[in-house]
Amino acid sequence: MISSLRGEVLHASVDSIEISVGGVGFTVAVPPDLARGAREGTEILLHTVLIVREDALSLFGFAERAQSALFTTLLGVTGVGPKSALGVLSAMSVDEIAQAVADDADGPFRKVSGIGPKTAKLIVVQLAGKLAPPAPGGTAPASTDATVAQVTAALVGLGWSERVAAEAAAATAAAGPAGESVPALLRRTLADLGPARTEVARG
Repeated sequence: MISSLRGEVLHASVDSIEISVGGVGFTVAVPPDLARGAREGTEILLHTVLIVREDALSLFGFAERAQSALFTTLLGVTGVGPKSALGVLSAMSVDEIAQAVADDADGPFRKVSGIGPKTAKLIVVQLAGKLAPPAPGGTAPASTDATVAQVTAALVGLGWSERVAAEAAAATAAAGPAGESVPALLRRTLADLGPARTEVARG
């Protein structure tokens, strides 16, 4: 298993870097921004994942170990191959991916070239609980209105009236931290509603 390569950059194209390690040249597929920053003649360290196929050995490289680890995790999602996983990591940071999964939001993944609606939803569902929480301040907070709307819809699906659900979600959001995720706000709203209010709301 080739988990990292350190060597001199021989050539950089749009989405790959050729580096010399001990006199051997390795071509590594990388995110476009990493390829753009590579300069011939300079040393580079890549955290890599080796993909073995019947007809080829392919190396995929990243600037951070967290990216290579997440790349491997993405490959475990149904319908996600190496090119699609690289596309996700080219379009989104590790924290952005973690935030989208935590928010149960497949929209950001749909914007990635080659990722359709079904695969985007599978990424969110199958990565749930497998990623470290996003770093504080790592991504912009989600829109409060959008979060409240999603929690309201979830409460309606659980049997509350739309009016009660909307009022409870909005009140709980106003009393909580900014940029709270949908699952977190939903849990707090359910706790605020309580069993006594449940009967009134459903009556």
